Amino acid sequence: HGAAALAHYMAALTGRAERRVREALARLPDGSYQAEERLDDGSPLRVRIAIGGERAVVDFAGSAGVHPGNLNATPAIVRSVVLYVLRLLVDEPLPLNEGLMRAVELHIPAGILNPHFPEDSSRAPAVVGGNVEISQRLTDTLLKALRLAACSQGTMNNVLWGSPRFGYYETVCGGAGAGPGFAGADAVHTHMTNTRITDPEIVEVRYPVRVERFAIRRGSGGAGRWRGGDGVVRELLFLEPMSLSILSQHRIERPYGMEGGEAGQPGRQRVVRASGEVVELGAIDGCEIDAGDRLILETPGGGGWGIPRESV
Repeated sequence: HGAAALAHYMAALTGRAERRVREALARLPDGSYQAEERLDDGSPLRVRIAIGGERAVVDFAGSAGVHPGNLNATPAIVRSVVLYVLRLLVDEPLPLNEGLMRAVELHIPAGILNPHFPEDSSRAPAVVGGNVEISQRLTDTLLKALRLAACSQGTMNNVLWGSPRFGYYETVCGGAGAGPGFAGADAVHTHMTNTRITDPEIVEVRYPVRVERFAIRRGSGGAGRWRGGDGVVRELLFLEPMSLSILSQHRIERPYGMEGGEAGQPGRQRVVRASGEVVELGAIDGCEIDAGDRLILETPGGGGWGIPRESV
């Protein structure tokens, strides 16, 4: 077809995306849309979205400083979150392209969302949790500001276990937030994720682990006119010694409800030793495992939307 035809259609795709975003922004009343969410350690994520006509300025001033752990994000992660939320606002299938961001100006101050990386890499801030956890929490912060949906589980529930002989990493689903006219889905990954869990048969064949239970955590979604989705319960039995690590959020802070809907239940994880001793683990935690120990992971439920009918 030639370079000219290719350039023509690429321009058409980006132009269409830009127009759809501008139309979506124009449907919102001009003004300032603000929200704040907090990580389980209290670190704030703040956003102010100033909408005027067909343009928006998204400002993350007031968010936490550089995180001492591994929960730092990068401008690329923040930009991806904003782009994702814009696609939700448009509510129309659009090819992913730069036209989606042409009507939006981003302000990302130095800190947890834009840390400085020195030349000495040994002093660089850790960002692994920013990719899998802050991206989720930031998405829910923007959705809260725009009042598009209640909070989903807001975490990928990263579970890692292994030994010098092997290693394994999985992310675990939870409850989706409800919205105007729809209930949240049970036992799904939401928003900034692209992973699926390994089939239990594969896990058990390849690793000294047994999947004892993988079930919906009934009642963990927040009540509302439209109820939040339920999280899951996942129980693993370990057959030999290994190390266990957890990277998660929403173990203290509950996934918020909207328009009178109730918050979802926070997640929880604990190790039940072969002796019967129970060891509670925090949102970001780990421990050594012995043969016969079990991990019981309960993932968060999504927030509800609207006042529950029984309360009206």
